[in-house]
Amino acid sequence: MNYRHAFHAGNFADVIKHIVLARILTYLQDKPAAFRVIDTHAGAGLYDLDSDEARRSGEWLTGIARLLQARLSNETVALTKPYLDIVRAFNPKGELKAYPGSPLIARGLMRPQDRLVACELEPKARKALIDVLRRDEQARVVDLDGWMALPAFVPPKERRGLVLIDPPFEAKDEFESLGEAFSTAFAKWPTGIYVIWYPAKSRRATDALAQLVARTAAAAKTPGKCLRLEFSVAPQLDGAALTSAGLLIVNPPYTLQGELKTILPELEMPLGQGGAARFRLEIPRP
Repeated sequence: MNYRHAFHAGNFADVIKHIVLARILTYLQDKPAAFRVIDTHAGAGLYDLDSDEARRSGEWLTGIARLLQARLSNETVALTKPYLDIVRAFNPKGELKAYPGSPLIARGLMRPQDRLVACELEPKARKALIDVLRRDEQARVVDLDGWMALPAFVPPKERRGLVLIDPPFEAKDEFESLGEAFSTAFAKWPTGIYVIWYPAKSRRATDALAQLVARTAAAAKTPGKCLRLEFSVAPQLDGAALTSAGLLIVNPPYTLQGELKTILPELEMPLGQGGAARFRLEIPRP
């Protein structure tokens, strides 16, 4: 699988991932102490929805475009507001033309004392990310492979924060690399919040990853918790475009599971393709 993000920016998987990211960062804002966000595979930062890639896939039309038009309950409107306010800020005329990636979602929810480290190895994406974060003293773009950066940047000096692990899944052993890198980083920083994104195409691979992550978290001196979320907009067919994606959240805020139980059912209809979407939200067994 080659997950070039210019083709997929603003799709259903981005919507779910960025809602979760925004809820966690909103929670971290509740305490005055600084936090750090480490984005291991940051991408280009901002995506042009009029680009050839975005037009060719059109995935944002069944993702962020539908969410912005959806009728949601007052509670879900309030919970998704931090995320959607950032998206709207990059589209000031009300017409959806651009989509902010994870570094800009995170940057939009940082206070003056907070910091961002964004790692990107691909030259064009790194240059684009540097351009959108230029002269930003709170954000640092690092020319470093995400798998090397992950253990190198933890624990951060703030001792609070979030690590987003969102690789492109271009290599056949990406699931194995992800599990190994997480285990190494978690051993160094077991109190951090980790958000791990993955495509849910192979039940065997995703279950093995979830069990490894849950087992690693549970074995810590102070056992960590793990939350698993998978969202499917249609049945996943072999060789077809991605329709199911998942997140593993280690050390989630105590509020997150309840918030997602409110939000996710209201996204089943607007994000579904050929019928309602489906989700699973559970605590995986080690």
